[in-house]
Amino acid sequence: MPKMKTHSGAKKRVKITGSGKYMRRQAGRGHLKLAKGKNTFRRRTGLVELAPGDEKTLKKQLGR
Repeated sequence: MPKMKTHSGAKKRVKITGSGKYMRRQAGRGHLKLAKGKNTFRRRTGLVELAPGDEKTLKKQLGR
């Protein structure tokens, strides 16, 4: 049986904290910035914790 490879796209998009939380960037900051208000845009700064359902999928992709 060959070794399992980690999903390269997933590992680039998620940071694992020291306590084991999976942190991700918030969506909606890439383009079409004029259509969004400045408060909406500012609210999407920083990292947020991954949803429990997504975390389960991600663990499988990262081989954890």
